Amino acid sequence: MAELVVLGSGTGVPSLRRASPSLALISNHSKVIVDSGPGTLRRIVETGLDYLDIDLLLYTHIHPDHIADLMPILFAYRYVNQPRQKDLRCAGGPGFNCHFEKLQGVYGRWMESSSYHLTVEEILEKPLLFKDLKIASKPLSHISESIGYRIELGDGKSIAFSGDTDYCSNIVDLGTSVDLLVLECSFPEGKKMDGHLTPHLAGRIGKESHCKKLLLIHLYPICDQFDIVGQCREVFHGEIILAEDFMRIPL
Repeated sequence: MAELVVLGSGTGVPSLRRASPSLALISNHSKVIVDSGPGTLRRIVETGLDYLDIDLLLYTHIHPDHIADLMPILFAYRYVNQPRQKDLRCAGGPGFNCHFEKLQGVYGRWMESSSYHLTVEEILEKPLLFKDLKIASKPLSHISESIGYRIELGDGKSIAFSGDTDYCSNIVDLGTSVDLLVLECSFPEGKKMDGHLTPHLAGRIGKESHCKKLLLIHLYPICDQFDIVGQCREVFHGEIILAEDFMRIPL
């Protein structure tokens, strides 16, 4: 059985309750990290996962709270007493290759993969077929590089990830009838910021997509002062889960 592990349910704003955004999707044949904000590498170890066993690093956009631990992960794979051996793929949306090349310009050989093969790519129009997964993406309403993902697993289960986004039809399309829709829900009602969702908007997406279950994530500290699930339930009447760090959700 596949499961989703919440490594970080928060944002770039420090919180003792919530780490920066990161998720681990564990299926029968693959282990995928979706975004890796600051501290993700440690979070992977804290959840009992083997950081050397990750197959795919998948990024929704290049804001630092979502991608900052990319370099530390690659650097850790060079550890001389336990170097990574298995191949690794690293993928993102438009502009991801350029971002990766700029990192190489800063860190040089410290990003090189001498003991394993690293593939870096952008997922654009064609879905990425990876092991037991089919990964489709669409641009979302946040920054120009932002994309969301729909992942279909070999056992017939499906999951969609918004990354950061405002309301848009593409996230509804990605989430159509999925078993689990992972949506950012950055701010409570009355505190909305451009490029982000509130509980009512997340509920609207859940309702319009007919998803089976909704996971609310990317919660700024102010959200902990409000009944986010209650606000969302005013619009979406299916199952709603408020993400917490280290939460494990079976698919």
